[in-house]
Amino acid sequence: MKVIFAGTPDFAAAALKAIAAAGFEIPLVLTQPDRPKGRGMQLAPSPVKQAALELGLRVAQPEKLRNNTEALQMLKEVEADVMVVAAYGLILPQDVLDTPKHGCLNIHASLLPRWRGAAPIQRAIEAGDAETGVCIMQMDIGLDTGDVVSEHRYAIQPTDTANEVHDALMNLGAAAIVADLQQLKTEGRLKSVKQPEEGVTYAQKLSKEEARIDWNESATVIERKIRAFNPVPAAWVEYQSKPMKIWRAEVVSKQGKAGEVLSCTSDGLLVACGENALNITELQPSDSKRMSIQAFAAGRTIEVGTVL
Repeated sequence: MKVIFAGTPDFAAAALKAIAAAGFEIPLVLTQPDRPKGRGMQLAPSPVKQAALELGLRVAQPEKLRNNTEALQMLKEVEADVMVVAAYGLILPQDVLDTPKHGCLNIHASLLPRWRGAAPIQRAIEAGDAETGVCIMQMDIGLDTGDVVSEHRYAIQPTDTANEVHDALMNLGAAAIVADLQQLKTEGRLKSVKQPEEGVTYAQKLSKEEARIDWNESATVIERKIRAFNPVPAAWVEYQSKPMKIWRAEVVSKQGKAGEVLSCTSDGLLVACGENALNITELQPSDSKRMSIQAFAAGRTIEVGTVL
């Protein structure tokens, strides 16, 4: 069975490796063009391109698929049975969706129809969801609106960051797509169910500005945002006219003026919120690396009464 793969980041690379390891023929891999990266802004390949080249697979990097006759012809010539799409980053027009015999399957990191869109992992944590997961979806022209082939649940732990949930769902998704491809190969078709019309939510793309902490919010809400925005875009506050990133914190039952530093010791930087307080245990001043509060308190302090 011929499988075209389309994806870009690590989340997708794990699925590509799993599909290859399961023995499926992968005649073509699509990924986004190389992008500038790092301090030197040198062009760097995507994780999917790196994985594909290591596996000896053919790679194509079209800038777009819409109104791209050359790319469409390339896809048709492969005569694929199915295309697997995971965090590709390009819109697939109808003529591309129709090219493989069994259409296109998408690995989406949420329990659809909740959190359709660009940032499902982060929005689930930010909202305080108790669980999330992965859906394998038969793609249609809408935004994550296709029929669901399989659903795989993951319980979000109280201290889970977006990075930790990402890694868990990455492995869950890789195993799930292999299982569904094996079923497609064996049975020649996949059963699917329509998404419910109720419970639809959209996971808007993240911005650096929304990651700025508003101390008027409750400590519970802020703590969720800190975990949701870890590692990107990273929750932050302005300290001494520069951004300071906040990586880990815990809710404490204390009151004070919102944004006011209540204490700064090796046990934590305690800041009052609109409701309760946050004890910050890991942070990153603008001139430093990420550090524990113990390391921070050993070399500097923030005066009690300072408003962040």
